[in-house]
Amino acid sequence: MRDESGGFWVFGYGSLVWQPGFEFSQRQVARLYGFSRSFCMWSIHHRGTVDHPGLVLALDLDKTGHCDGVAFYVEPAKADETLAYLRERELISSAYVEETHTVHLRYDGPVTAYVYVVDREHEQYCQLSLEKQAQVISTAVGGRGPNPEYLYNVADHLRDLGLGDPDLDWLSQRVSEITS
Repeated sequence: MRDESGGFWVFGYGSLVWQPGFEFSQRQVARLYGFSRSFCMWSIHHRGTVDHPGLVLALDLDKTGHCDGVAFYVEPAKADETLAYLRERELISSAYVEETHTVHLRYDGPVTAYVYVVDREHEQYCQLSLEKQAQVISTAVGGRGPNPEYLYNVADHLRDLGLGDPDLDWLSQRVSEITS
């Protein structure tokens, strides 16, 4: 949802944290309530293939949970171009749904932001144990590279921001063990 000036906020919780791919004028740590970050989406494009799917992060509905990530502000002059880019990148297989939700910026309070959440009815939605996630991630490769690279980048960048995620840290350690 665009603000009165025509700009907008977008919330990143996975690859957008470390590789947004668009120009932004502000970047702040933010929290989204009611969702959790999870490797709950089969990746058949970016980090896997149809024959050998990988896993990517998604925001999964969790009424009592929250997800810490990064909110980016896109100026009005770049809004149309950036929204088109985000839709091409995030909505590649319709497994994500574009929604707007309130995110709480660390320093400036609540704002409305575009958020990409998983469609639980989509065939790419999955719920796997952490061990099964590690097994899948350790061997998958897609158009944007190896699945472990995606995991390590997200976990490392979240940690650098002071937003360590225990599940991602465990997965990073376990995938490292499997691939060594």
